[in-house]
Amino acid sequence: MGLPLAIALASRGVAVTGYDISRPAVACVEAGAMPFHEPQAADLLRRVLTAGTLTVTADAAAIGSAEHVVIVVDGPVESRLAGWAGLLRDGQLVVLRSTVRPGQTARLEKLCADAGLDVDVAYCPERIAEGLAMTELFELPQLVASRTQRGQDRAARLFRLLTPVVVAMSPEEAELAKLFANAWRYVGFATANQFYAVANDLGLDYERIRQGLALGYERAAGLPRAGFAAGPCLPMSARWLAEAHQGFSLGPAAVEANEGVADYLVTRLEQRYDLGAMCVGILGMAFKAGSDDTRLSLSYRLKRLLVQRAATVLCTDPLVRGDPGLLPLQDVLDRADLLVVATPHPEYQSLATGKPIADIWGVTGEGVRT
Repeated sequence: MGLPLAIALASRGVAVTGYDISRPAVACVEAGAMPFHEPQAADLLRRVLTAGTLTVTADAAAIGSAEHVVIVVDGPVESRLAGWAGLLRDGQLVVLRSTVRPGQTARLEKLCADAGLDVDVAYCPERIAEGLAMTELFELPQLVASRTQRGQDRAARLFRLLTPVVVAMSPEEAELAKLFANAWRYVGFATANQFYAVANDLGLDYERIRQGLALGYERAAGLPRAGFAAGPCLPMSARWLAEAHQGFSLGPAAVEANEGVADYLVTRLEQRYDLGAMCVGILGMAFKAGSDDTRLSLSYRLKRLLVQRAATVLCTDPLVRGDPGLLPLQDVLDRADLLVVATPHPEYQSLATGKPIADIWGVTGEGVRT
């Protein structure tokens, strides 16, 4: 549905209809509740519903009644576009907002042309971070890309309702800009995770080294902490760039390094503890701090690995609601012999426990040696 964007536009007085195939999600929003965790969104959602500027529906016919159609879907969009083409009508602005493979905008243009539609097509990639949507939608410059001047102008007018700064690009430039931004963060994590492993094997604390290196030294300020780098966009962007250009060898290497950090952590724990006789508690199942999103979360890879080696594995997360196997934090703290911080939620910064903790994020302030 692209709910944060819908709420943001509706808050500017624009009449917005949110369409989603999930009827439970639509019912949740109609009731004034957010179907996922996003700070500051719930109050604004209730205001725009009361004002009547936002309505939501599971009826796809709503697509044909809109002046602007913004497509925000998870993952590859190619298979879904063909089904929507018959719902579009002449004169609409069709905005592709998702993370896409290079050339996807051109494929959408061709799909519309083959259907005999006279529409403007634009690519305006989403750039917000989960947990910051209701701030960044109004503050970040918007990338606006269309093949025609009319499409460019219409898309710019739409997104200037949120922010005064728009950056004009070609669709191909904007597609790569989105993938580059994601892949840079992901490759940076891979570097940090490899640095962590090197330091850890030498008995050293990577986070202590990183903080000392970055102090007053601008060129090292962007070096990230180690951690479980995952989620729906970052690894996907690295893979798609590698598909588009075989010379982008950093993409597969980053995927291998980031996904392998869970394997490395479990191997180190096996060397230090008798896992087969222990109950291990995993703290955090979302793919990043402050989020309830578990898509492609490496916490679940860690869980699978530990289930094969430990006597018992217990999991908890303060925000995730869709996993019935999760337990309250205190239950895990009471029952576990060993704790692993998999997601650096702020709730874990001051853990009251005497149990050993493996914390490669360094969120507990006790170092990241494992």
